[in-house]
Amino acid sequence: MRSHILAVAVVAGLGLASSPYAHAQSSKKAKPVAATSSTATEIEALKAQLAAMQSQIQQLQTQVAQQEAQSDAQSEVNVVQAQAIEASAATTTKVDGLSKLVNDNKIGGRIFFDLTSVDQKSNGVKTNSTGTGFDVKRFYLTFDHKFNDIWSANITTDAQYFSVTPGPGSANGDGKRADSVEVFIKKAYVQGKFDDAFTVRVGAADMPWVPFVEKYYGYRYVENTLIDRLSYGTSADWGVHAFGDLGAGFNYATSVVSGGGYRNPGRSKGMDWEGRLGFAPTPETIIAIGGYTGERAKETQNFDPPQTAKRFDAMAAYAGSKFRAGVEYFQAKNWAVTNTVEDKADGYSGWANVALTDGGINLFARYDKAKLSKDVDPNLEETYYNLGVEFPVTKGFKLATVYKNTHRDNDRNIDTKTSEFGVWGDVSF
Repeated sequence: MRSHILAVAVVAGLGLASSPYAHAQSSKKAKPVAATSSTATEIEALKAQLAAMQSQIQQLQTQVAQQEAQSDAQSEVNVVQAQAIEASAATTTKVDGLSKLVNDNKIGGRIFFDLTSVDQKSNGVKTNSTGTGFDVKRFYLTFDHKFNDIWSANITTDAQYFSVTPGPGSANGDGKRADSVEVFIKKAYVQGKFDDAFTVRVGAADMPWVPFVEKYYGYRYVENTLIDRLSYGTSADWGVHAFGDLGAGFNYATSVVSGGGYRNPGRSKGMDWEGRLGFAPTPETIIAIGGYTGERAKETQNFDPPQTAKRFDAMAAYAGSKFRAGVEYFQAKNWAVTNTVEDKADGYSGWANVALTDGGINLFARYDKAKLSKDVDPNLEETYYNLGVEFPVTKGFKLATVYKNTHRDNDRNIDTKTSEFGVWGDVSF
């Protein structure tokens, strides 16, 4: 502002120096004369000019002050805007980081529980399994992590509650119930999805058959599927797994595994194989066949099992929004690979459910029949059925009132009958 005032003063000085008054003063030194009326007029004009200049200087000073104030205010605005931009960028970075954490990591769980009354008789005598109680059959806790669009990882724990009555020769031989909880790693794998037709998993992961049937059956929380219930197959194992959709309705899955199941991640001399090939004529319909072969983790460097276990599987199912039905069949040979005598088993399972309301109330039923030792004990059979009604409580929580009946006998020394009635629950989160 001072530089502007100095410039104005210089201009004013130059103006005065070139004015008539300055010429008059110069002439006066050369030749003194008496003041005339013309000189007085010039002086008055100069005064007027000086006053006008002073007014202009004041106006310039005011304008300069306003401009400086505006400049200071704009500087403050710029600083505030810069700070706001920096804060917004930091917030965006934090939000992006949180979003990535949420999108790349998922935690979930599932609980199967029941409150039931059991009546079990063996050769006409009630067993210690008879009674009423609450059980948590399964508690799965799952953690998924996504590295990128191809690679991901999964860890799923499986907690199971056991209630047993020890015999006289056990460590706790007082006849009282011994309760315990076992926790296993059911799944622990790294996955690479390279194409819809080829996904590979390394570690403990789903086997090709049992989880596939469970998806179409729909009531795993009430009962295991056929070969899982009869222990002719397992839902997960340790090894290398591959699966995918081949297009035109075809899908496949194959696994090379240790053979001992996810609870027994031991090392054996060889590995087992299980596979499945499916065809879906419509989105609701599936036809599938599968197979298994191996020594079931019994083959070691110092022991060769006398048998090789083999299993054939088949399923046809329909799963619509209002109605679901299906049938599963299996045939197993030498499943007990350590037996010196060959044996085989087979069986089938049929199921159906129908929606009673649009709100999710379903009526369902299932019937299983199996011959468990067709060569060694041809009369050994098991029959199982259930009938129930499912009620949704809220999203991720459903209950079912169910009656179950199981009968295993061989017309000689085995005759076990079990009936169970109560409420089963499924909680997913």
